[in-house]
Amino acid sequence: MNAGQRAVAARAASTLLRYPDADVLDTVPTVRAALVEVPAGTAGPLASVAEHLAAGDPRKLAEDYVETFDFRRRCSLHLTYYTHGDTRARGQALAELAGLYRAAGYRLDGGELPDHLPAVLELAAHAGEPGWQLLHAHRVGLDLLAAALERDGSVYAHTLAAVRRMLPSPRPGDEAAARHLAATGPPAELVGLDPFPTHVADGGRR
Repeated sequence: MNAGQRAVAARAASTLLRYPDADVLDTVPTVRAALVEVPAGTAGPLASVAEHLAAGDPRKLAEDYVETFDFRRRCSLHLTYYTHGDTRARGQALAELAGLYRAAGYRLDGGELPDHLPAVLELAAHAGEPGWQLLHAHRVGLDLLAAALERDGSVYAHTLAAVRRMLPSPRPGDEAAARHLAATGPPAELVGLDPFPTHVADGGRR
């Protein structure tokens, strides 16, 4: 996959992982058309999510999205949650990420945190390598999110499969780190939150 195709796929994944309001749903036909430029192995999973959104009832789509990503911490789209949990260190991590966006000349939408996966995917589409390096650095969190979505039978698992396919193979220790984090949860995880899944999906084999 060349750089242009990866940018198209990253932007499509970003759109498909956003809250399905009217603006996002209106963009789905454009996403589907753009995916013809992307190799089938990556385009196929993204197209299945696009088709689901295009055919679904907007109200039910919104309810399902909130149930999946807002009420289940194990399905958080905020990547620093997996590494820092609800600790003060997360604030410093977010500040450092915001600096990366500024250096890349990419302005976040108002109120959007820099670790939000759709934003990171937009950074990859816009700036290239800085965004891809950031995604690779958070591979463990992506693998845990993918495993949780797969376990729940969520259509969004297809989007994560496409994202992971675009990344290099896991680094040494990533799979062990994912298993450990799945068992223990992030630092200072609050009592009563959804536990992490005990099964971690295959770490991104191509």
